[in-house]
Amino acid sequence: MKIILIMMMIIWLISSLIMILSSILSKKTLYDREKNSPFECGFDPKGKSRMPFSIRFFLIAVIFLIFDVEITLMLPMILTMSISNYEIWLMLSIYFILILVMGLYYEWKFGALNWLN
Repeated sequence: MKIILIMMMIIWLISSLIMILSSILSKKTLYDREKNSPFECGFDPKGKSRMPFSIRFFLIAVIFLIFDVEITLMLPMILTMSISNYEIWLMLSIYFILILVMGLYYEWKFGALNWLN
């Protein structure tokens, strides 16, 4: 019990040091009176309030995230190969990879992977 308390204190100390160092070494922004004042009608903004964002980039990022999670779910399958029945393991692995390939084909067919369109 005592070692857990010591570990928690060490973790707290390290995280506090990292936060203090990041606030000291971070790039300081210049505080401007106009930037800190609330935005109301009639004020001219200093810059654009909304940055343009490509929806295609967002779609590719979501697809990457989905496939990344699926690959992460596949990693334990490799570890369980030696302790499980080989035929059942092979069928489950093929089924899982088939679902991945079908999802990729579906996205490809409907143009979700075309960046230039």
